[in-house]
Parts: sequence; C-alpha cells; structure tokens
Amino acid sequence: MDLTTHYLGLTLPHPLMPGASPMVDDLDTVRRLEDAGAAAIVMHSLFEEQLAGEGPASLRHVDAHAESFPEASSYLPSPVEYRLGPHAYLEQIQRIKAAVRLPVIASLNGVTEGGWLRYAGLLQQAGADALELNVYYLATDPDETATTVETRAVSMVAAVKRAVGIPVAVKLSPFFSSFAGFARCLEEAGADGLVLFNRFYQADIDVESLELMRSLHLSDPSELLLRLRWLAILWGRVNTDLAVTGGVHAASDAIKAVMAGASAVQMVSALLKNGPEHLGVVLAAMREWMEEHEYDSLAQMKGSMSLRRCPDPAAYERANYVQILQGWAAPAEDRSWP
Repeated sequence: MDLTTHYLGLTLPHPLMPGASPMVDDLDTVRRLEDAGAAAIVMHSLFEEQLAGEGPASLRHVDAHAESFPEASSYLPSPVEYRLGPHAYLEQIQRIKAAVRLPVIASLNGVTEGGWLRYAGLLQQAGADALELNVYYLATDPDETATTVETRAVSMVAAVKRAVGIPVAVKLSPFFSSFAGFARCLEEAGADGLVLFNRFYQADIDVESLELMRSLHLSDPSELLLRLRWLAILWGRVNTDLAVTGGVHAASDAIKAVMAGASAVQMVSALLKNGPEHLGVVLAAMREWMEEHEYDSLAQMKGSMSLRRCPDPAAYERANYVQILQGWAAPAEDRSWP
C-alpha cells in the first residue's frame, strides 16, 4: 500500500498533517504529532500586523485605519497578546526542526505588499521547508473592486516568491467572484500550491450589552463539501498542488478530499477535539479502507472524482443544482400541506 504524495516539493509518506494551529507552540505536542504519523508540521501564522509593528510600516498601517475610525487601532491585539512574537516564531521553527524529523511549513498571514514580507526570507533561513501565505481579507469597502482585491493578492504572492527559494502555497477563502480564474492568476504569479479554504470567523451580537461576541467554533464535516467542490473543479486545470483544510475529521473525509484532487489533507479541529493521536487513527482507517477497496496507491485514487474529464464543469454544476432542487421532496410524515 503506497500512500506517498508530493506536496510543495516535498515527498511525503501520506497526505495527513496538522493544519495551522496553536498545537505547534508546544514541543511535546509536536512530538506527539510525529509519533501519530504526521507527514509534516504546519505552523500557525505570523500576522502582517505583528511584523509591520516592528518598523515604520506600522505607522502606515495604523494611520490607514485611523483615517476611518479613531479607535480602529484598538481592534488589534497588543504585541504581548500574540502567541509568538516574530523572533520567538523564528526560534520555534528551529526548535521544531531540532525536535522532530518532519518538514516544517511556516505561515505568513497578511493582505498587503510591504516590508513585512521580508520575514518570508527569515522563515526560510530559520529552516522552514515551505511557506503557506494566508490571504485572509474581507472586502468591506463598496468602492473597492474585485480586481483591486485580487491584483493586490497576486502582487503579494509574486513578492514572496521573489524573496524565497522554497515552495509557497496560498491559503484562500472561497469568496472570489471567479475563483478558478483567480487560482490561475496565482499560479502565474508563482504559487506552488493552493490551500482550500480559510474559515471566516463570524461574530455574534449580544443584544443586552450591545457588544460583539467573538468565539471560535471548531469545524464539522459539513464544511468539507465546499472544499470538495473546488478541489474537483481545479484539479488538472491548474498546475499547482492542492491541499484541503476545514471539515476533515474522519478517514472518509480524507479519502473524499484525495479523490477530489488533494495532495495534502490538513486537520485541526478533529485534533483539537480528540488529541494529536487522532491523526494516527484516521491514517490507519484510511489504509484499511483502501485495502478493502483494492487501491494499491494514493496516486490511483487521487483526482478520480474530479471534473477533469468533464468538458463543461460550469454546465455540469448547473445541471446538478437544477436536479437537486427539482428532485427534493419532503418525507410524507413531515408534510404540512395536503
């Protein structure tokens, strides 16, 4: 049984790895992930706001927000509230590289091109084997066009690629007007991989205190469906590696992701809920399923459920949409009409 996969220039024994999370802050947890069989370690992000805060760029960043609302600079955590500061982050990469024999994928999180991107080179120098560039941005300005947002992201990817010699993956949200076209633009800018998808965290409203209620909700398998759709659409149509993150909790989830076209499968919520050892449980169940269904290798399964052979994916998606809506019927016991 050969589960070998290739992702960001790395030859990995299988596709399962922890996604970006605070698990990497503790070396004992990192060792437990290695013992569970993790194929690689993905760091949580260094944020543009942290890095810009170390130089003149911070003044530009804060001033830009201050022009809209004077209190805007208070939206962000103070430096001491970030999990790892820039220097500690670089040191943690070195510690992880010394503690385990796994590739380390560092992460930068930002939305603009600027001096903070010099840290991409420092991450490489610290020992990172690849870099995940997390483009987390919600366009709220009605005067800002889709072209502006996408062009800025593409320029940022190109700048990072100029700064490093290691592979770069781009972690994205699904909220782009033409996601497939945007994916192609990122590929042309030099992206080596795409990670689908970032999760936008939604704030609730406390109607009594009139304050926002910020809380982090872990994912569930239902969130995988959107990711499967876009993996299946993109596989074979862009020349970048594809990774999935969000909604992978069981072996069946990982298998679906690979069938749709994923080269790497990142897990976070399931590991936070069940512990690092759960990765090994999923890996064992994945092997067992493949043996039962007579798969000799991961390569045999990869992309088998993609839309690569579909001459018109848009028409196919439209037909599915129509059939699902037209085919729905409530169970007889649930009907409230004659």
